[in-house]
Amino acid sequence: MKVIRDPVHGYIELDELILPLIDTPQVQRLRRIKQLGLSNLVYPGANHTRFEHSLGVMHLATMLTSQIDSIENEEKEELRAAAFLHDIGHGPLSHVTESLIKQYTRERHEDVKPILRKGEIAEILQDNGLDPMTIAAHIKGETDLGKIVNSEIDVDRMDYLVRDAHYTGVAFGLVDYVRLIHEMKFYENKLVVNSGGLKAAESLLVSRFLMHPTVYYHHVSRIAETMFTRAVKHLIDKGTLDPFKLRRMEDDTLFELMRADDDYAGEIAKRLDERRLYKRALHVGHEEVGEGVMHYRGKVERAEAEIADMVGIDSREILIDIPKKPEIAEMKALIKMNGKMVRLDEASNIVATLEKAHFDNWKMGVYTLKEHRDAVSKAAREFFGAKKETTQYRFSDIEG
Repeated sequence: MKVIRDPVHGYIELDELILPLIDTPQVQRLRRIKQLGLSNLVYPGANHTRFEHSLGVMHLATMLTSQIDSIENEEKEELRAAAFLHDIGHGPLSHVTESLIKQYTRERHEDVKPILRKGEIAEILQDNGLDPMTIAAHIKGETDLGKIVNSEIDVDRMDYLVRDAHYTGVAFGLVDYVRLIHEMKFYENKLVVNSGGLKAAESLLVSRFLMHPTVYYHHVSRIAETMFTRAVKHLIDKGTLDPFKLRRMEDDTLFELMRADDDYAGEIAKRLDERRLYKRALHVGHEEVGEGVMHYRGKVERAEAEIADMVGIDSREILIDIPKKPEIAEMKALIKMNGKMVRLDEASNIVATLEKAHFDNWKMGVYTLKEHRDAVSKAAREFFGAKKETTQYRFSDIEG
């Protein structure tokens, strides 16, 4: 048994299962994958990685499983392994490249069966009497026990909220996860929170609500990440980068590939290196552009080309960022009250109000070079018809 010092949780114990897993190349790679992508351009301290997050999730899974008597010892080991390995499928800069990887490979970071099916990690798991495919199912939340790692309220969320708040220095990651863990159990094969943990569950949702606009969707991060993903797509489309290899790359390796490009990707890499980012020409909420704007999510390059044509500039000098609709999966978490299971949003008026409030945080952005900002702003407003509740479309087959 060894212990390491974690700045968030204090001492974390590493046993004969976790120690050999740490030394595998797949886990060591996580030391070189930033947890928050390019958020360090906003918060200089946000340089933490998926490696320490994985240790934290394993630590919380150990805490949770140790106080649920219905979980067998072998199942506890499975959950600890799943918690520690849950992020080995992440691509460079974590969620920044996730949409691209999914677009080209149809794989998400939770799809770890190809990584666990054979190799060093599989051998270590099997040597400890564990089935790699069962671990993979836990990671995807496909099993009842896997809900501890991947569900509406899980140990993954608990760790990343407090850890991201710690490294960014913001004061919004206050989650009473110790109380929450002690109030969680299985009831009718479902992971539930006892009524005594309601306030702790509320604190998790309020924290996540505040962290979204402050950290996860900060406009500078969104601009940098949109620039980055567009440059990576450029490398894929020109045949320089194999999307199936992208998922296994590290942050610095991908950046070096971008820097070596003598075209658009190289230009973007230089801008990111020097923090010469595109500027906001349009940054508006849902109420200004209406529901119809979501139809543009799969057609942003076409929209960019039309706006660029209106202004008379290169379409690569315009980037459109339309986030997905706000989703609050945690609202579906189950609370056990008076012997019955109810949804969290039914048990808490605070949580029920957060759904509408999340839409207030949603912003779409149109970004461009500083010298084009005024012209692009005017053209983008005309293009999207920035009127409340209505949106005029410029291409006829937008619903297709």
